[in-house]
Amino acid sequence: MINKDFFQALEDLQAEKKIDKDTFIQTLETALTSAYKKMYGEAKSALVKLNPEKNTIRIYSYKTIVDNVEDPDKEISLAEAKLIKKSFKVGDIVQTEESTKDFGRIAAQTAKQVVMQKLKEMERQNALDELSEKEDELLTTIVKRIDNGTVYVQISNSHTEGVMLPSDQIPGEKFNVGDRVKVYVKKIKDSFKGTQIQVTRSNIGFVRKLFELEIPEVANGDIVIKNIARDPGNRTKVAVYTSKQNIDPIGTCVGFHGQRIDTIISELNGEKIDLIEYTDDPLEYIARALSPAKVLSVETNESLKASRVIVPDDKLSLAIGKNGQNVRLAARLTGWKIEVKSESSVSAQNTKEPEYELTELNDDAFEDLGDLEELEDLTPIDDEE
Repeated sequence: MINKDFFQALEDLQAEKKIDKDTFIQTLETALTSAYKKMYGEAKSALVKLNPEKNTIRIYSYKTIVDNVEDPDKEISLAEAKLIKKSFKVGDIVQTEESTKDFGRIAAQTAKQVVMQKLKEMERQNALDELSEKEDELLTTIVKRIDNGTVYVQISNSHTEGVMLPSDQIPGEKFNVGDRVKVYVKKIKDSFKGTQIQVTRSNIGFVRKLFELEIPEVANGDIVIKNIARDPGNRTKVAVYTSKQNIDPIGTCVGFHGQRIDTIISELNGEKIDLIEYTDDPLEYIARALSPAKVLSVETNESLKASRVIVPDDKLSLAIGKNGQNVRLAARLTGWKIEVKSESSVSAQNTKEPEYELTELNDDAFEDLGDLEELEDLTPIDDEE
């Protein structure tokens, strides 16, 4: 039968597995009650109670006092009840402790099953609770196995593995079992197969966390990342902003001799990064977002959230980028539709009154961007792109 050793085992489980003993006891009482009913009749009203302090188990049956007994399993006559206690009256509940002699073997088997099942459930829930705190975090993991392009990584200090699908990997990356890999936890879900952690290196959250890791001013909030637009494996544009007058957001993110940004680029497998200083002025923001191309003017249509950008003839391909990548990322970063035109093509057109508000941008508009040549050196693009 359940004895002192059993209750001591519960104490050990509570300490070792961080399992709540009271919850465990309640679950076990419910299971034992069900087992007792199966043994002596489902219709019987009974309750099993465990007392860890006294290391005992008690089984109680309950019957309602009635004038005429119709269900002997649940009802008792007033006359019979008065033999137990003279003060009983119709409607009262009579509680009787049942013998556990014949129930010992069943109780022990049931207890073992419940312990194993509850232990698995609680361990899984504890792991899920612990891992849920890691959602939207950057973790260093170890590649455990690779199956049809899907990479499975071991999450440190847990028995759970992360799953990185091919679409969550940076194009061109190769992994080997045992490699240490930084990943971003994008989703944690619980299923009948257990806890599954979906990790990625291809979304913008991964870039954001790398900036927080490598740039203290981003981590402490002195520099704010307003938005990120990314083409994994190729190019990322990051809009940064600060309200601190003594901080240059672009220079701070680049770091001394480019050390900070180079570390991030290396982690991204050589992916180019354009740093854009955010501004509330949409015209200037759009112009900056097309970096490293120089912009002559920006025309906007507020109602359509659309813009037309004029660039020098020799910078047209640079502004558009290979397969339209640069202008596409700039549009994603700013939230504006962007049409890029060369200076000569606009001059040659005989058009009606423009639907756009035109703003000329001279070199002064780019003062906050710093040295454009330095930025081009940081993220070089061939004119053919």
